[in-house]
Amino acid sequence: MAISEKIDAPLSQMLGIRYPIIVAPMFLVSNVEMLVASIRAGATAAVPALNYRTIEELRQAIRQVKKEASGPLGINLIVNKSNFLYKEQLQLICEEKVDYIITSLGSPEETIREAKKNGIKVFCDVVNLEYAKKVEALGADAVIAVNSQAGGHAGPYPFEKLVPELKKACNIPVISAGGVGNGRDMRKVLEAGADGLSMGSIFIASTEAGVTDEYKQAIIDYGKDDIVMTTKLSGTPCTVIKTPYVEKIGTKQNWLERLLNKNKKLKKWMKALTFMKGMKSLKKAAFGATYKTLWCAGPSIEDVKEIKPIKGIIDQLVKEYDESK
Repeated sequence: MAISEKIDAPLSQMLGIRYPIIVAPMFLVSNVEMLVASIRAGATAAVPALNYRTIEELRQAIRQVKKEASGPLGINLIVNKSNFLYKEQLQLICEEKVDYIITSLGSPEETIREAKKNGIKVFCDVVNLEYAKKVEALGADAVIAVNSQAGGHAGPYPFEKLVPELKKACNIPVISAGGVGNGRDMRKVLEAGADGLSMGSIFIASTEAGVTDEYKQAIIDYGKDDIVMTTKLSGTPCTVIKTPYVEKIGTKQNWLERLLNKNKKLKKWMKALTFMKGMKSLKKAAFGATYKTLWCAGPSIEDVKEIKPIKGIIDQLVKEYDESK
């Protein structure tokens, strides 16, 4: 059975793509190869600006994707004070004129203002209605509704509550993020009113991902019941696989870390230090053999059974979507 050439949804129309799928930006995981493969397969993809140590490396990555694939490319930008490169990253993104920016963890006001001047769309991560209304008022082009099943920084509400609530109250597209690992669930979320989907964890076990084979195998071997929330990585609750190492170190900050995080003068620096330490630990686990296995992932890994090319993963999603009519 041939798969659908197109799944018509507002995100497909907005970005001119065949399938309303954003291959989500994943810290340390997303790379040029994944972006190119996703765009060629009929979806779109975004990469965290922080995946590149320097502004020049980010510039080269954007240009390489544009050279190798014809389709929309997004950049994920951390817009709070923990991102010391924010201003330079925003300036570069505007210069290179990517198609859209996904903002996370802070106020997107300046990002929206600068992006609009350069014809760049802005999608804002939100976890509740209050924040969704704020970013809509600021001029966001869409919200990404991060639900409780998302990988990384998950929200507090299931998609069944979050998506209908935002759809009812907002006049901009609502893209659902979290918990979708197969085409049946894809149809379910779209039919519940979502205008598109942002999907990440199932693409970690792709041939294009540059992480270790151990990380990819963990995505296959572990399931939804092995996902836990930790505050040790960035100071903000974040989902990881419950490996023996995670069980050993626990998932909550110690009393000193919590105390320093409550101090108004030290809070900004403590959060930045926690973030840097956590990201360093993730990097070691993602790219090298280590017993300190801190692997980010969401519950959708339940559906991952083998390592496949991104085109194969997207084709499988669309096939399952078609069959679930």
